[in-house]
Amino acid sequence: MLQFCKITDSLLISNSRAACNKELLTQEGVTFCINVSRQQPFPGLHHVRSLRVPVFDDPLEDLYKYFEQCNNAIEDTVQSGGKCLVYCKNGRSRSAAICTAYLMRHQNLTLKDAFETVKTARPGVEPNAGFWTQLQRYEEHLQTQHQLGHSSEKMISSK
Repeated sequence: MLQFCKITDSLLISNSRAACNKELLTQEGVTFCINVSRQQPFPGLHHVRSLRVPVFDDPLEDLYKYFEQCNNAIEDTVQSGGKCLVYCKNGRSRSAAICTAYLMRHQNLTLKDAFETVKTARPGVEPNAGFWTQLQRYEEHLQTQHQLGHSSEKMISSK
């Protein structure tokens, strides 16, 4: 069955077959697609902007380096009132990792809560071991940034 799974009102996840279904894209109001693959096609709709993240579903691939770029693209889409679809071949590993990273960054969720949110929307998701390790590293990075942000706020307010 061709379908998009709704993670938030503005963030959807699917496999590439569903992502390339023009009727479904139009019906769901998708305005931006993130294609997390090296070879899967794009939908080819003029009104849908897109970004390719050229990685294979391989634990040795560096998906981490694309987290911020994807997070910013999704957040820009959300802020402009659009809808973002993130997909890979099967909609299980790469796209799930990108969606999880976004929720951690822009909804301040822990890795566990972010992943549960994605898994609730699309029960079959399972980032490979390498991507999971990168998500753990990203969570540590975000926690460090958060702590640094709080300590600089304290310094400003104590002056």
